[in-house]
Amino acid sequence: MTRYTSATDRDREQMLATIGVGSVEELFADVPDDLRLSRPLQLDDGLSETEVYERLRGLAARNADAESELCFLGGGMYDHYVPAIVDAITSRSEFLTPYTPYQPEISQGGLQTMFEFQTAMSELTALPVSSAGLYEGPSSVASAGYMAIAAAGRRRFVVSAGMHPHSRQTLATYSQGYRADVATVPLVDGVTDLGALADALDQDTAAVMVQNPNYLGAIEDLAPLAAAAHDVGALLIVSCDPISLGVLRPPGEAGADIAVGEGQPLGGRLDYGGPSFGFFCAREEHMRRMPGRISGETTDVDGRRGFVLALQTREQHIRREKATHNICTAQALNALGGMIYLSWLGKRGLVELGTLLARRTAFARERLAAVAGVTPLNDAPVLREFAIAVDAPADAVLDHCADRGIAAGIPLGPDYREHPDGLLVAITERRSAAEIERLAEALEEAIAVTGALGGRAEGERVGSR
Repeated sequence: MTRYTSATDRDREQMLATIGVGSVEELFADVPDDLRLSRPLQLDDGLSETEVYERLRGLAARNADAESELCFLGGGMYDHYVPAIVDAITSRSEFLTPYTPYQPEISQGGLQTMFEFQTAMSELTALPVSSAGLYEGPSSVASAGYMAIAAAGRRRFVVSAGMHPHSRQTLATYSQGYRADVATVPLVDGVTDLGALADALDQDTAAVMVQNPNYLGAIEDLAPLAAAAHDVGALLIVSCDPISLGVLRPPGEAGADIAVGEGQPLGGRLDYGGPSFGFFCAREEHMRRMPGRISGETTDVDGRRGFVLALQTREQHIRREKATHNICTAQALNALGGMIYLSWLGKRGLVELGTLLARRTAFARERLAAVAGVTPLNDAPVLREFAIAVDAPADAVLDHCADRGIAAGIPLGPDYREHPDGLLVAITERRSAAEIERLAEALEEAIAVTGALGGRAEGERVGSR
């Protein structure tokens, strides 16, 4: 039997004999009759390779993507320019096909890329220790929570409402297993309410968790948040956008103990939501509790530079009760793509990109604010994305824009009930001033049409709710 040839009657007889039953009917005798199909499957005749190709191409053409639509989607995944060098290098067989580097003597290239990635992330976050990568952003937040429990011996998290909703949901799910409580602190004027945060902290708090820039795009002042956390003996965990670290004060310098985040902006395409990678950085005293792998630099018996897996804290490698996580892969190929992107961009390029995003985001928010029926949700400084309210049902506005080939933003209502008709609009270096103008015109038209259809009361403003 080959990979593409189905089992023959003789094959079936041999398998049934091996397991000690006389027929397929006897094999499934314990399955109730009303759950069993009494007729052959109704399958269409097979197609030729050419026919399959044309069929799949037709199905694929029904998808919309960032190349065929004008994309202002964000919320953790962004339509950045990906240089050709990323695919050119990650597609090489020595990177694309290797398995986990358990044997350092034959995995020096993989271990070196892990080491270089760790170095880059440590420099970006200003924290001395980095793991070789995690699955993605939300699970890195949850893993940071587990590490905080181990470090502080407490089981309570105080989380800003500006944290990505998916990260908060993932933390809540993990916390059920951790037997930990989660308290959410609201936003005021777009950023974490420091007074409410101080009131929520107590001696049972293991960590304060914030995102910077937060989910609404506003830039948080991390220093007072760190001071409030440290005053009660808690850690500050910051989920950060790596692109923003070219222009914002890194979390380590602002007092953060752990910095995590989503790596997709570093050389990753949208690809309908994946795959991506997460990153995890911390202060040195937390190194042995960190999830994931850590590659270390050493010298061999001949004095030559070499690399080893210095730390692996999953249950396959150490006693289960000592393990800090159960990660079975590090998304190493995606992390390599991030390392290639950072090397291509360089220190100066990262600063220039962050500066460009800051300026273009400010321009876009100002331009959309001039549209009749659009109100910015706050006046806080923003980077890369910002939140607005529209005087019409948000879903109808988005559908109207989509009909014109524009993905105008992400609706905020499902995650922020106080903003039922709010939109999150993201800007990347691919969005030009002319494209922002197209968005403004489409929103103005959409609000004029859908607002009238929605029957909103005269003078009612979503932003004032």
